[in-house]
Amino acid sequence: MSSPILSSPAIAAGPSGHAPIVLGWREYAALPILGIAAVRAKIDTGARSSALHVEAQWRFVEAGAPWVGFRLRPGAAGGGEVEALAPVADERDVTDSGGHRTRRVFIRTVLSLAGSEREIDMNLADRRGMRFPMLLGRTAVAHAFTVDPARSFLHGRVRRRPPRA
Repeated sequence: MSSPILSSPAIAAGPSGHAPIVLGWREYAALPILGIAAVRAKIDTGARSSALHVEAQWRFVEAGAPWVGFRLRPGAAGGGEVEALAPVADERDVTDSGGHRTRRVFIRTVLSLAGSEREIDMNLADRRGMRFPMLLGRTAVAHAFTVDPARSFLHGRVRRRPPRA
């Protein structure tokens, strides 16, 4: 018997005609353009936009266009401090889960998740105190993925330590 989620005609196939990839409510993802090989992500279909925790960010202008530099610790195995630069895609007000509105910088980057790559918009935020350095909202997963909220890490885990010999 198929899952009732996947049997719905509205989401049975993504825009490419393929069935959506099933994700757990938390997965490891990569942001290869930013040099992030693995970061723990919470998949949150209740959130519209995606967010990446940064410890510091600074704005600058390059060739007349706005850019942002930022520093973060992805937290996965081998995940030391990463510093990255990206053009600013947008700047918008975002309402957090506590109802507070803040203006955030958005970048456009490539998300690598579950063997699939896609371009997404992501805001840079101080997520200190949150359990996941990255939050993937519904616009990042729409039309390509479905989420099974009862499962986690369906596409593998990143080892924090090498296996014992």
